[in-house]
Amino acid sequence: MDSNEFFAPARTPSDDTAAPADDAAPVGGDAVEGEISAAESVAKSPKAERTPVWIDLLNPSDDEIHEIEKRFDIEVPTREEMQEIELSSRLYDEDGALFMTVSVLNKANSDEPETTAITFILVKKTLITLRYADPVPFKTFIRRVNRSPSLASSAEAVLFGLLEQIVDRLADIMEQAAADLEGLSNIVFANPDDPAHDQDHRAVLRRIGRAGNLSGKAKDSLLNLHRLGLFLSTQTRLKKDAKTRLKTISRDIVSITEHANFIANKVTFLLDATLGMINLEQNNIIKIFSVAAAAFLPPTLIASIYGMNFEVMPELDWQFGYPLAIGLMVLSAVLPLWYFKRKGWL
Repeated sequence: MDSNEFFAPARTPSDDTAAPADDAAPVGGDAVEGEISAAESVAKSPKAERTPVWIDLLNPSDDEIHEIEKRFDIEVPTREEMQEIELSSRLYDEDGALFMTVSVLNKANSDEPETTAITFILVKKTLITLRYADPVPFKTFIRRVNRSPSLASSAEAVLFGLLEQIVDRLADIMEQAAADLEGLSNIVFANPDDPAHDQDHRAVLRRIGRAGNLSGKAKDSLLNLHRLGLFLSTQTRLKKDAKTRLKTISRDIVSITEHANFIANKVTFLLDATLGMINLEQNNIIKIFSVAAAAFLPPTLIASIYGMNFEVMPELDWQFGYPLAIGLMVLSAVLPLWYFKRKGWL
């Protein structure tokens, strides 16, 4: 369990605007033990007794989930419910609380990338995130919030900040995947005499497969984010600024999805090209064996004839019969090879 609460920058009773970041920073603490004021100087003020704008539940315990449910009068989805793919189970409004579950790409730089389900619960003025993994966008956003408390000025600001961070991460992953595929293209179509040429193409196939797997999981995450954007666009509780940020995020999602489709098409092309190269090399090997069989068939025929045990075979009594048979076999092997070479079959 590693759950924290983040508070908006504290305001003094006489101020209508947020205090400077140096005077009030968001504080992280255990989600069950209670709330900690962001600035002790206003801790006794009525306005200082606030609910957190963001509660981040990472691998929460059952007791912690029960405490959140009791505290906000909601029913937190279970881990099994978070894995459901029905749209009605992932995006819904329950008594004014918005429940939004999306699949986020995790471990993108490893050999086994995965998607993990993360639930965003927007209840009253608090955003609750429920997750059982720690993807890079969350780590990055938490560091940014600790440096710039104004990023957590409201629950909506935190929600859109996290979504923007997730989209930015997907964009970086797609850019890196495109660069990797460009390098793979050079390897696949390299000259066979080039030292960089992969003779058996095993490593290339593995890298192409990893790129295809990564782009597929990224497209799944983008699809979930697109659905979440459509769901949020129907909510009247969002302010004008929030809807503007949502439109920007939606445009970014569309552009990254198009790029992901391009990468998927390129993966298919490189996979077909690599398999085609493998087929060509196999055909060349089979051709060599076919030519060898055709070249040695006439000598084998001559040797078989003179290996017969017939009494009446005049050549057996010739003084130069053996050298003649050897010469015929050599000639019958050289002539087909010369003919194949002339035709360009070798």
